[in-house]
Amino acid sequence: MKTANKHQRIVVGLSGGVDSALTAWLLKRQGHEVVGIFMKNWEDDDDGEFCSSRQDFLDAAAVADVIGIEIEHVNFAADYKDRVFADFLREYSAGRTPNPDILCNAEIKFKAFLDHAMRLGADKIATGHYARVRCVNPDGETLDVHRAQLQDGRFELLKGLDPAKDQSYFLHRLNQAQLSKTLFPVGELLKTEVRRLALEIGLPNAKKKDSTGICFIGERPFRDFLNRYLAKAPGPVKNDKGQTIAEHVGLSFYTLGQRQGLGIGGLKAKGAQRGGGDHAPWFVARKDMTTNTLWVVQGHEHPWLQSKALTAGQASWVAGAAPASGSLAAKTRYRQADASCTLSATSDTEFNLDFNQPQWAVTPGQSAVLYDGEVCLGGGVIESKS
Repeated sequence: MKTANKHQRIVVGLSGGVDSALTAWLLKRQGHEVVGIFMKNWEDDDDGEFCSSRQDFLDAAAVADVIGIEIEHVNFAADYKDRVFADFLREYSAGRTPNPDILCNAEIKFKAFLDHAMRLGADKIATGHYARVRCVNPDGETLDVHRAQLQDGRFELLKGLDPAKDQSYFLHRLNQAQLSKTLFPVGELLKTEVRRLALEIGLPNAKKKDSTGICFIGERPFRDFLNRYLAKAPGPVKNDKGQTIAEHVGLSFYTLGQRQGLGIGGLKAKGAQRGGGDHAPWFVARKDMTTNTLWVVQGHEHPWLQSKALTAGQASWVAGAAPASGSLAAKTRYRQADASCTLSATSDTEFNLDFNQPQWAVTPGQSAVLYDGEVCLGGGVIESKS
């Protein structure tokens, strides 16, 4: 007789990193039939110094060889350009700051990849994300997610157990159908445990540095990358007194809360020599697309950088519908502590948040993600703030 969590065919997204490598090993150890898939999502200059997909595939293949599983190289670059990168450029052109990793998860890793895995006869897919999935039946009982099916109950997206690595923010657009087919084994572990286990079992990438950013940008200067795709439209940089103090290269190249690369460092140095408050650092506070004006302020706590409320659209709810209005917690950026707030959902696709305490540099184009304790409820794209 088959045990509850064995003998399933699970397709694992092997990225070349240690998290997905250990994911595959854990599932193989549990007795599953594991198949690895390496996703190629970007082709432009992917053999250059900034994008390491060639080396990542070699690392993934080495992991598959050690674990003893098959690996397939699948090219989703066309899907990525159509579904993710085109939106990325549209948002930046409109003066907003998008988060392509969120769209990549929803459209590529848990749609194109999931569909491909199902065609291979997979029962489930798995990735190395630091998050968890829980299935609760109508009686409130927790079911084994390996065996749970879409009709068995409600699937919940939970934070990863390692608070420093939790990636539920990036996964908040996943729906019931996607979660019902998904496993996140390392979400139950701390990153230190992942590294320790990888070393103990001899995974070849056990000490590999975690990737930072998205492949099409890599480690290169962000503005240099955008220069290849967006036209420059210089305009005035003004302070909160309405004085023009510099010239910007184009509003698309700046984001709210940005401190570096503003081209007004000389003013800061002069202010520092004079003493007083003039030496405080400058931050981007507002972008006016109609007048092509970049507004900057001095001091991290300047009122223009604080917001008590926001409106978000393009809402996506894990349960399939908006949660009831009331007290919850939210993140308006990834590396941020949960902030207490009150939700008022105007529709299933739009909602308002009022925060108990002002939030810093709330940025249109980024995502506001809602939580009820450890449960990620979903979220939406920030449209405006006040």
